[in-house]
Amino acid sequence: MIEKIKVGYQGVEGAFSQEAMIQYFGEGIGAQNYKTFEDVFIAVKNGEVECGVLPIENSTTGSINLVYDLLEKYNLFIVGEVCIRIIQNLIGNKDARLEDIKEIYSHPQGFEQSKKFIDSLGEIKHINYHNTALSVKYVKDSNSLEKGAIGSKRACEINDLKILKENINDNLDNKTRFIIVESCIKNSLANNKITVGVKLKHEVGSLYKILGEFYKRGINLTKIESRPVGDGTFSYNFYIDLEGNLSDSNLKEALSQIRLGVEKLKIYGTYKKCEIR
Repeated sequence: MIEKIKVGYQGVEGAFSQEAMIQYFGEGIGAQNYKTFEDVFIAVKNGEVECGVLPIENSTTGSINLVYDLLEKYNLFIVGEVCIRIIQNLIGNKDARLEDIKEIYSHPQGFEQSKKFIDSLGEIKHINYHNTALSVKYVKDSNSLEKGAIGSKRACEINDLKILKENINDNLDNKTRFIIVESCIKNSLANNKITVGVKLKHEVGSLYKILGEFYKRGINLTKIESRPVGDGTFSYNFYIDLEGNLSDSNLKEALSQIRLGVEKLKIYGTYKKCEIR
């Protein structure tokens, strides 16, 4: 069954999203790469692929806010998650030396995750690129000894380049959590994590009240993220990750009570919590 599924991811071969896809689905999966996160959402929405793999949170730099916004825009659902260890490396062409590098290309997250090392290099240009794997490919295509990229060992090997400095993360225990999105929600008794979204009323204590409904019923919240609605009213959607299953009576009670006191309540996904290795 899995071999028949076609999965979309952002980036080119060697991207961390591809690594996450392989870890979740295994080798041999049918895959299609796309240039942007939004392209992946559009492909799932239009049925070009059955599901998409997208990064949503890094343990060092926090949430990828655009992915939350796209979840809402395209009305897709989270059906799984996977966490992978991110090891960033400075990569150059085969004859390059560390001291030759004058420009470094990377996705902004790569720069953020490796800030201490990059700053230690002194006056070097930092140039934002679509993602780390594309940055590595660009350095290869440039054939320049003065250009380097931040990327994975896999991307380096695919492009037949050289690691000039390995494991340049600020945090040696650097991980990224990826979500699997589909057009329909999927529930199973094996699922133990849920993502819900709420739009609050402009009332004193509105957030306190909904958090209290979870607290009173012993429901553990693992993450809260706020994103502007974007309608000019300074209103916010709150995305809440919590532990449990939709069939749990305490969770049903909590959501029923919360629904009465908010402008909007939506379940964005029910899935199995990933193992953090």
